[in-house]
Formats: sequence, C-alpha cells, structure tokens
Amino acid sequence: MGKCRRGGKLKFLESVMESEFLSEEGQEKFWNFVEASQNIKTSEQDGSNYYHEMLKVACQSLSPLQQNLLKFSLSLRSYSATVQAFQQIAADEPPPKGCTLFFAVHGEKTCEFDSLGNLLQAASERPKPFLFKGDHKYPVSNPESPVVILYAEIGSEEFYRNHKRLVSKAEAGEITYVLRHYIANPSKEKVYLSGYGVELAIKSTEYKAKDDTQVKDVNATVIDENDPIDEVQGFLFGKLRQLYPDLTEELKELRKHLVESTNEMAPLKVWQLQDLSFQTAARILTAPPVDALMVMKDLSQNFPTKARAITKTVVSSELRAEIEENQKVLIVDPTHETTAELLNVAEMFFSNHIPLR
Repeated sequence: MGKCRRGGKLKFLESVMESEFLSEEGQEKFWNFVEASQNIKTSEQDGSNYYHEMLKVACQSLSPLQQNLLKFSLSLRSYSATVQAFQQIAADEPPPKGCTLFFAVHGEKTCEFDSLGNLLQAASERPKPFLFKGDHKYPVSNPESPVVILYAEIGSEEFYRNHKRLVSKAEAGEITYVLRHYIANPSKEKVYLSGYGVELAIKSTEYKAKDDTQVKDVNATVIDENDPIDEVQGFLFGKLRQLYPDLTEELKELRKHLVESTNEMAPLKVWQLQDLSFQTAARILTAPPVDALMVMKDLSQNFPTKARAITKTVVSSELRAEIEENQKVLIVDPTHETTAELLNVAEMFFSNHIPLR
C-alpha cells in the first residue's frame, strides 16, 4: 500500500483563524477580538511573539476548556478551509488591481475610503448583495441602510484604520457593515493539513481461481476456534475440542449447524426481556475468571444471536440484590475539581431518599 501527503495552499495568519473560532462562539466575541487585537504592537514578522500575543487576546473571553480547543484547532488549521472560502468569494468579485483591501457597495468596488460616499449615494438604485451564513455583520446597523462589505485582513494597520471608520458609519445608522477575510498577498508556502490526507491503496483486480469446497464459511457469530470457551447454544466447543481432539471435523460440522440455526432469531416475549441485563451479568460472572473477558466480548459482539440462550440463565437473589444496591451508590470525591456539581447531584439523591456512601 502506498501513501501520499496532501499539501494545502492555505496559509493565513493566526489572527484570521482565531477570529473564525471565536465567531462560532458568538459574533459578539468575534467583534470584541477584532477591537482588542488593535492593541497588539508585535510585528507580524515576529511569528512566535505575534502568535502568543494574539492568543492572549483571544483567550480573554474563553474558558480554560475553550482555550485548549482554540490551540488544538489552530494546530490542525481547522479554519483554513473557511478562510479560503472567503478568499474565493473575494476573487469572484474580483478585487481591484493593486489593492490590499477593498470595499464593495451593492456590486460597485473601490480601494479608497474617500470614494465610498459616491458609491453610497447611488447604492439604493442597485440590489443589495447576498449575505452568507458565515458572514460577519457588525451588530449595530440599520437594516434599511446600504450594505458595505470590507474585504481585508485582520491584523494589518490599514484594516484597523478603515474598520474604525466603518464602525462609526454603522453606529450612525448610515451603513450595514460586513467584514469578509481577504489576504491580498497570501504566502506561497504549502501547509500540510491534518485531516486532509489522501491514502493511495493499490489492489490487484485480477480474477483468482479458488476451490470453493475449501473456502471457510464466514459468519458474524463465528469466533476463533482457538477461543477457550467458544460457546454456541450451550455447547462449549473449546472444551469439547480439548476432550475429543479426534473428533475435530465432526465438532466443526456440529458447530456450523448450531451457528446457522442460531441465526434464525425468533422474537422474544416481553417477560423474557425483563431480566435480560441481570442474566447477561450472571452469565459473565459464572464463567471462569480467566475467561470472563472473553465471554463478555462474545456476548456484547453477538448479543442478538445470544439473547435467547441468555434468557435461560438463572440469576441468584444475592447477585440481583448486589446489582440493585450498586445502582444506588454515588461516590463523591471532595478533592475533585467538579466537587460543587457532584454535591448538587448528591443533594438530589438525598431529597429522593437515595442513600450515598
């Protein structure tokens, strides 16, 4: 089997990725991040320091668990495809030549903020643009006002300068401000994306001749013949093979017949299902200790075909009482970090007269 690695061409600043993560937590967190990131003085060229400073800003509104998820998503570059989608939308406009950012007002585009006034005056004569679900619309806006889409890269000085101007207009009710990611000069360096790998499997497609009399039957309920238990309808074939090694072929035929008859699953009565969980536990516990895990594996993987046989298992009153008692037990660890939540659960148990120990 051969393998190849998929090299992605999606390489963006972490600030753009972090903003997309925060937008999933809420648009308010997205815009708070955009505002707070203006105060970062570290140069984008200083990659490590810039990353940590942006991460510090992003984590201000996140819980410890969310912070770990953010770092994990950045390492996987999970939002590269999302940002690339914005990049493709910008390319379809297309961007004016020589612009690091640009404004789009109902189909008309400009790189200069000073030219925005002229576009806004005639905007009502043109249809409003279609907004996507993932678009970032500034929360304060007048729905009747023209839509101004800013295509820019978060983190650049030019972006923050024009962002402040658009925010002022949006809060004055003059425009509806929408931000879309746009990297004018993306890096040409390829990035290997986790989860986007491609595996190349080379298989032979030639026809092969086989003697069908020697082909072993494959069945979902057939267990390895080396299984020490290998129980089918009450017959322990593992033990029988040890006691009668000279009858291996006959035992194999008997086992095959029993397995095939077991596959015909007759429906169980309601009363037969009532104690099925207790009977399954009893079946596992009555097996020899060295084989208990193997029995549990067999019953769990082949439960539908084993259910009827399990209904014949007798459950002792001691086992039933112990299981029912264990179901009432809740262990509270006072040193655990979620002690408060556990105590709330414990209070519910006490109020319903369920003992704790």
